[in-house]
Amino acid sequence: MLRSAVRLATSTPSLYERPIRRVVSDVSKNLDRALTLVRKCKRRSVLHRVVSITSATDFRKLFNLLDASVGDMRWLLSIFDSVGNNGDIVLSLPPIASNDPILSWVWPFVATVQMGQLPDRIEAANGLASLAQDNDRNKKIIVEEGGVPPLLKLLKESASTDAQIAAATALFNLSNDQDRVRMIVDEVGVPLIVQVLGDSPMRVQIRVANLVSRMAEYDSIAQEDFARENVIRPLVSMLSFETFVDDSKLQSGKPSIHSLVQINKEMERDSILPSNHHHRRYSSSSSLHLEGSSRGGNHRKEREAEKPEVKLGLKTSCAEALWMLARGSVLNSRRITETKGLLCLAKLIEKERGELQVNCLMTIMEITAAAESNADLRRATFKTNSPAAKAVVDQLLRVIKEVDSPSLQIPAIKSIGSLARTFPARETRVIGPLVTQLSHRNQEVATEAVVSLCKFACPDNFLCIEHSKAIIEFNGVQPLMKLLRGNERMQLHGLFLLCYLATHAGNSEALEQARVLNALDGADRSVTGQHPELRELVSKAIYHLNLYHAGIHPQR
Repeated sequence: MLRSAVRLATSTPSLYERPIRRVVSDVSKNLDRALTLVRKCKRRSVLHRVVSITSATDFRKLFNLLDASVGDMRWLLSIFDSVGNNGDIVLSLPPIASNDPILSWVWPFVATVQMGQLPDRIEAANGLASLAQDNDRNKKIIVEEGGVPPLLKLLKESASTDAQIAAATALFNLSNDQDRVRMIVDEVGVPLIVQVLGDSPMRVQIRVANLVSRMAEYDSIAQEDFARENVIRPLVSMLSFETFVDDSKLQSGKPSIHSLVQINKEMERDSILPSNHHHRRYSSSSSLHLEGSSRGGNHRKEREAEKPEVKLGLKTSCAEALWMLARGSVLNSRRITETKGLLCLAKLIEKERGELQVNCLMTIMEITAAAESNADLRRATFKTNSPAAKAVVDQLLRVIKEVDSPSLQIPAIKSIGSLARTFPARETRVIGPLVTQLSHRNQEVATEAVVSLCKFACPDNFLCIEHSKAIIEFNGVQPLMKLLRGNERMQLHGLFLLCYLATHAGNSEALEQARVLNALDGADRSVTGQHPELRELVSKAIYHLNLYHAGIHPQR
């Protein structure tokens, strides 16, 4: 059997070595034990034989070990014989896997994915996907036993949709941990995944977009690498598929909308550029974009003929991938806006419902959060005369006012708050809907409305005085006073907003009628005590209110 294993190893291309190395290592140790025992039994002096006594128990233990080695070798050869002869996948328990039975599943599956015929490789990939779905320990073993490279190779199998789906599903199930995602990245998986995403049938694109989303969610390195490989452009292209076909604005000839329709052509043009990924030691990584670039439009007719639910699934997956790519990344958020993705997201928020609408709102929330932290992105993307910015704001306000769903209203409210610095003083239409939400029955919605209004009224906002007056004019004081009786987070942000209003518009009769001064005097010491800046702000607000109530205006 050892001779057969040697012939197998020397004659089989792309041999899966993990089980061979493990089994042969154990066999070698057991043969060494046998040799040591035999040497003890050689005829020597009486004294030596007395000192080194060999019992029948030693022989029984050795025979058991050798029997286990015979069983392991027989199982190993049956695995590779099955793979080579296109037979059924062997799923039996060898002695070596008695303490870890999952190996008796993982090894045959990985060997078949790497070395088998295409139908068997698909079946084995589905088997790995099922094992990975069970628990994290199975995922760890699959990765440790070399399951990632053959799955990536199968994903590249463009001749078989089922093979690509099976491989993408298995990789997706493995990718819920940073270390495992990093293994896929280290195997130069990112350029390959991007290539498959841009040139595959819709059913494959859905699974691959899910994989992009999962990897970007769990690993910042993968998030950066995907953006470097220009994954955002095909994602936006697929998200915008058929979005503007029936839009009357398409006939108006506005360049911003027309450019969105051209994203597919731009994507195909860009896809011929070679990747400059940092894994240059792999010659294949620089040519992945070249492979299949001539096939860029092969699936266009199939896309148009697909069922509506498949098209919806693709858009939902792409929106989630963009959300994960934009999360916490100014650079990726800028890339999305440069592809005219904002217009597409705004249109989908308007037209769609359900998970797709949620994913689009969450993507907008991440982009606006990035714009809040980066002045350059904020000024470049959310200019007052930008059609894309106007479309986004219109839809955010519509969701806040018309949609009674916290899962949609909360990201919309957060997005408006992140854009607080971009609104001029005359743009009071964004203040009213936020003030209305202060009375929302859902405490989280009401709290987020307070947080967003704080960004309008805080001193960091150049127009804080004008915005504070607008909040009072929209009758925001009374509902704000009620929020002071809520939970600790609600009280905290409510006190901040009250202090801003008192400091910037302390002469308002609404503040006096609502007895804001008494409320600040009796502010919960447990809340202000944990936040020294709030304690100082409360004192300043009380000072301003006392001056105005006494008819004296503070010097500025």
